[in-house]
Amino acid sequence: MAETRLIQGRYQLLDLIGRGGMGEVWRARDESLGRQVAVKCLKPSGPPHDRSFTRVLRERFRREARVAAALQHRGVTVVHDFGEHEGVLYLVMELLEGRNLGQLLEDNGRRALPVDDVIDIAEQMADALGYTHRQGIVHRDLKPANIMRLSDGTVKICDFGIARLAQDIGFTSKLTGTGISMGTPHYMSPEQIGGVGVDQRSDLYSLGCVLYEIATGVPPFDLDDAWGILVAHRDTPPRPPRTHRAALPEFFERVVLDLLAKSPEQRPQEADSVRRRIVLARTGGEREAGPGGPPYLLPASRPALSPSAGPGELPLWTRSMTTGLRVAGTRHGDAEPVDHAAALTGAWTTGVRPPALPAPSAGATSGALRSLAARHEEGLALSRLGRWAEAGEIHRAVATERARLLGAAHSEVLAGRYQRGVCLSRTGHDTEALGEFDQVAEGRASALGPDHPDTLAARQETAYVLARLGRHAEAHRVYAAVLTARERTGGPDHPDTLGCRHDMAFNLGRLGRTDESYRMSREVADARARVLGAGHPDTLATLFEVGYALGRAGRWQEALDTYTRVARGRALVLGATHPETLSTRQEIGICLGRLGRGTEAAELYRALVHDRTEANGPDDAETLRARHGLGVSLGRLGQWEGALAEARAVCAARERTLGPGHPDTLVSCREIAVSLGWLGRWAEALVLYRRVAEARTRVLGVGHPDAVASRDDEARCLQQLGHSAAFTEAPQPSVPPAPPRPGASPHR
Repeated sequence: MAETRLIQGRYQLLDLIGRGGMGEVWRARDESLGRQVAVKCLKPSGPPHDRSFTRVLRERFRREARVAAALQHRGVTVVHDFGEHEGVLYLVMELLEGRNLGQLLEDNGRRALPVDDVIDIAEQMADALGYTHRQGIVHRDLKPANIMRLSDGTVKICDFGIARLAQDIGFTSKLTGTGISMGTPHYMSPEQIGGVGVDQRSDLYSLGCVLYEIATGVPPFDLDDAWGILVAHRDTPPRPPRTHRAALPEFFERVVLDLLAKSPEQRPQEADSVRRRIVLARTGGEREAGPGGPPYLLPASRPALSPSAGPGELPLWTRSMTTGLRVAGTRHGDAEPVDHAAALTGAWTTGVRPPALPAPSAGATSGALRSLAARHEEGLALSRLGRWAEAGEIHRAVATERARLLGAAHSEVLAGRYQRGVCLSRTGHDTEALGEFDQVAEGRASALGPDHPDTLAARQETAYVLARLGRHAEAHRVYAAVLTARERTGGPDHPDTLGCRHDMAFNLGRLGRTDESYRMSREVADARARVLGAGHPDTLATLFEVGYALGRAGRWQEALDTYTRVARGRALVLGATHPETLSTRQEIGICLGRLGRGTEAAELYRALVHDRTEANGPDDAETLRARHGLGVSLGRLGQWEGALAEARAVCAARERTLGPGHPDTLVSCREIAVSLGWLGRWAEALVLYRRVAEARTRVLGVGHPDAVASRDDEARCLQQLGHSAAFTEAPQPSVPPAPPRPGASPHR
């Protein structure tokens, strides 16, 4: 944005206030009104083929900007304007002078704020949340960095709509892998952790976490282990705030503990009631004991951990997770903190925080290392945007330079090579990716040990790439070894263990071991539902594999029921037009066709074609796959003219985009021939059957099943042209080709 100094001929950008993974914030001057404002800029510069991402980002940015602009309350940051300028989405907001609560805690040496200030902040926050909740708006990301204390004492909540935007377009990472990359778990409600729907009561839980921290100087669960924090939110009663700080009023302690109830039903149901309790207490009229006694006690159905439990007493599967990071504080290598409240916070700026940099080696300055760390972060941000080729080049360059400064075996060098391997795999360079992962696994095993989570992560990526290369037997052996190590070090319910079992189940299916694949997928889905929640994206990804295994076994009704459940869950969690939701609908269409429910299948595919075209364009591979499914469904209904038209359109598009010899193009070519045969146009069909048979024999070999099937098609067509009594039925339409397996490796 440095080169874009004037937006829409009105907003003159002056000083850069903050920069993050999703954009920048500038102090600017509104030339029309002569006032200073804050301008948040987001540039959706995805790759040319990623039109879906760009379209969804723009659409949801405008939607959330309208929501934020409609909020008019002294406790909510005012949004003046929004729009798009030269490919840059921008949001114009009031420029605030002050400090966020995280900065105030840092200014105070991480000690609690004065009691009177805490009570005043609590009342103002409750008032602002009461207003926004009455408008039907849930913040979803309350934390100290999103709450400003202005110089006149006013408290303002920032970034309404931004957290939802980040979640909608996939910037909120899943709770998987060897750590938490989503920012901080310190302020998440139990229902957010469980992956289920949230409402205003989730904001109230986060409010309780924030008030607890500014009142005591520590968050409710100040553990060294990120997954331990999440489990504590779900299972452990918080220590009463007055055990940290006896000077806190009793009524305030009761309010905070009520807000931190594990069950939403046991918390205050609205922010207005919280504000009333605070006001009554401040004026000497507070008499209520809180709704229903001490709701912060655990339900009897879930065993509690001791409030004083340390990391060693947490469940086995939490022990190897990396620590959670609070919002407060300055990231390594960031500029000095600024006093402008409009600085980007939350999902706009919080990526994976880089680890502490090592002491500079000979010839390497700390500035060079900080620069490389920033470049590494830039590569991660590009990966989140799906710009894998660019990200891979950055990680290659960073790893090369770090190797020169730190040595080839340094953990930072291996981290860069690991990320480059991921990028290579995503861009189809699987052989190169395999070489990177092999080297990273070897280096980490030597430095960290063979069972270290980072070593196992690299070995698991090796197995994944082996499977992509069709070397499924080798992949299975690696998966089995990694799974044994993960179960030994983390336990059977650790998210990394479950991720490995998920991938292993996927690979078993490709080995033809369908029954084993189904059993393992079913077990993993049940375990993920128990650990993460039934609606968590990873749980739904494994249920998708359950449906696939059921389909391979011919259990189409069960597969349909499973896919329907997954589609509903993904629509709720990810959105109705998210690629994974659309892929699940494609599988539902296949099941309907297999069950003879052609009319329903055709209706589904028509809707899917529309949504795919809107998201990706008419020539996208997924759009064409949906159109292929529609043509097959029309053929099964006997509507052969319509089936022929669809097949021809899809074949032409595939030939144009993929080439005449591509397997998908040949499938569509055969589909044209099938339709022509059922319409009695056998001579035309024969030309196409021969073309497909020759191409498949040339590319796949004489004995390949597809080549044999094509020669059979040609023979039946010849029989029909010769009016042979031996042939009584035309070739049948093909089953739509299976889409890529979404969710096959959710830890990526």
